[in-house]
Formats: sequence, C-alpha cells, structure tokens
Amino acid sequence: MKISIVTAVMNGRATLPRMLDSLLGQSQPDVEHVVQDGGSTDGTLAYLQEAGHPNMALVSEPDGGIYEAINAGIRRATGDVIGLLHADDHLASPDILAKVAETLQDPAIDGVYGDLQYVARDDETRVIRHWRAGPYARAKLKAGWMPPHPTLYLRREVFDRAGLYDTSYRISGDYDAMLRILTTGGVRLAYIPRVIVRMKIGGVSNRSFAHMIRKSREDYRAIRRHNVGGIGTLVAKNLSKLPQFGMRPR
Repeated sequence: MKISIVTAVMNGRATLPRMLDSLLGQSQPDVEHVVQDGGSTDGTLAYLQEAGHPNMALVSEPDGGIYEAINAGIRRATGDVIGLLHADDHLASPDILAKVAETLQDPAIDGVYGDLQYVARDDETRVIRHWRAGPYARAKLKAGWMPPHPTLYLRREVFDRAGLYDTSYRISGDYDAMLRILTTGGVRLAYIPRVIVRMKIGGVSNRSFAHMIRKSREDYRAIRRHNVGGIGTLVAKNLSKLPQFGMRPR
C-alpha cells in the first residue's frame, strides 16, 4: 500500500526539520512525499532539495492559499492513501504510517484518524491541548464533532467521489471538506486510539480575534451547507475544545 503525504508549505524552513525527521523515520516502506510550495523565500526549497524525503515530488509555484495548494498536492499524489502533514506538524511515532496501512488492509474501511496533540512551539514535550477524538458516529456531527483533520488518512477514491477542498474558504476549508465527505457517499472511518500527529500551537485560525470571528462564520457556513445543525452545533463545536486543555494523554 502506497501512502502519499501532502505538505503545503510557505516559508516553513524553521519547522521543516522536525516534520521531515518524523516522516523519514517511518517504518512504512512505500511512502511518497508530495510537497506543494507556494514560492518560499526563506531557504525552504534549498533545505528540501538537500534533506528531503528520497521519494519527494516537489513543486514550487504561486497559489491562492492553503486549500488551493493542498488541492494541487492531492492531484499530483500517486498513492492509494492520502494524508496531510504540514511544516508545523510531525508524526508522533515511527510506526504511525504502518498502523494506517495495517488498518486500511480492511477493504470495508475508507479512511482512518486518531488523536492529536497541540504542543508548545518552543518545547514539543509540553502538551497544551490533547484532542482525544473517540469513535465516529454520524449523529456526533450535530454536536460539533469532527475527526482531527491532521490525523485523517483517506483512500484516494474518497476524493474522487466527494471532491477536493473548497477554495472559497480561507480558514475552515478542512471542516467543510470533512463534513462533505462524512455526509455523502457512506464513508466508513476507523479510529486509531493513539496520538497520530503533534502540532505546534499557533495556527492561522487563532492568530487574532478577527481570525477567530472569520473561522466561526466559516464554520457556521459549512454546518448549514451540509445540513448537520445550526447555531447550537457551532456553539457545541467550540465548547467541546475546552476539556481538551485539561485532558491528560493516556
């Protein structure tokens, strides 16, 4: 089973080494690293060319934002399974992709996901937020549940059926895409009850109050678009994050 890891990056030189170390250390033998660079000027390209994955497909060109870059990467991917791994993220242990491949040996499963940790930018051992996702049930969508997007791996046929990311979203395109995938086509997900990805805290969705307001508006648009609820779903989605800040990893 070939797994394509798509990385959309723009000026990510500072955090790329940790991400690449986690990818290069994977025990899964058949991995493709599809890098979609937006035109970095900070040494990202030179570093990737020197230290990148041996099976790396690198393209650098201007794009219209993160979701346009992700879409371009997915279109170029040649694997049976596709997942995302960005410059601020890293795989939590060397057997993560092997576990993904093992779970997807079951032909009845369309995708897998697991738990996510947000860690301090200056100390990845300090866990700020532990997102224990739990098993999927469609009824949970109305309560604001979703799988942690960075941990989600899907068969390429899922994208063929459900489509790629809607580039009219600036922040919540991942939420919109997951709702579309989960509400159309009968996608069957398996939950891996362990931390799959660690992400450095401080992403685009919480950089400022204005970003937070825009994210809430985009989340609500996605909720209504896919008929999974209303304002109560948006409130529940935001409130569900609070216990994750006090949750201890297990």
